[in-house]
Amino acid sequence: MSVAAATSLPPALQMRGVAVGSARDARVAVVEDVNWTVAVGEFWVVGAPQHSGKSDFLMVTGGLASPVRGDYCFLGERMPIFEELRLGHRLKLGFVFDGGQLISPLTVAENVALPLRYHGNLAPAAIEARVTALLELTGLTPWAHQPPGHLGRSWQQRVGLARALALQPEVLLLDSPLTGLDVRHAMWWLDFLDHLSHGHRYLAGRPVTLVVTADDLRPWRRHAHRVACLIARRLRVLGDWSAADACGEAVVRELLPKAPAGD
Repeated sequence: MSVAAATSLPPALQMRGVAVGSARDARVAVVEDVNWTVAVGEFWVVGAPQHSGKSDFLMVTGGLASPVRGDYCFLGERMPIFEELRLGHRLKLGFVFDGGQLISPLTVAENVALPLRYHGNLAPAAIEARVTALLELTGLTPWAHQPPGHLGRSWQQRVGLARALALQPEVLLLDSPLTGLDVRHAMWWLDFLDHLSHGHRYLAGRPVTLVVTADDLRPWRRHAHRVACLIARRLRVLGDWSAADACGEAVVRELLPKAPAGD
């Protein structure tokens, strides 16, 4: 997509004065006064130490929880969207949970098929074809008929990704997708998300707007375009990587430590 075309569209995500509630008690704000705009086609990483509210922040961003206060729009429409008549708009956003959050009694293929069966309005043969394509895309074909509990965390995370891609979303949110992965799996994820960001063949070359959370910013340096951090219950929008490198905040330095001299 050209820069001119992208700037003519409403932002993918836009928050003004948003406060994010805790999953334990939605009345208690864990992040305050978020003012943040994500343009269509951008790839953001939001860094934060563990237990600092990044999952709560992403739940509100995903429209799965309401802000305590403030305004949040997704592709020009106010969120969260719970109304049935507006569900089609909400389904333009996909969400990959930390650990996959899969349904244990179902097989891997059945987990991936769930969004299509509930929302895809496709014939059974078309659902089967799309699930088969997603399993091949994510390397999950050998485990299609296994329950997800038989898989390790690395593969369960991929099932969550395949399920989130089933409805071919325009925006994809990923909660700590690299947590607990070995180097081989982490490299697969970074490469796959690069392809989504630039335009993957599964989506007919259409780039996906991406937001990931992380407690280590270093793996994302050559992948995400824009950086923000949760610092002292605020979202600090840093911008590009040169701005992140120049930031002297202790939390940012913890998440993005400088390489030792000579490396």
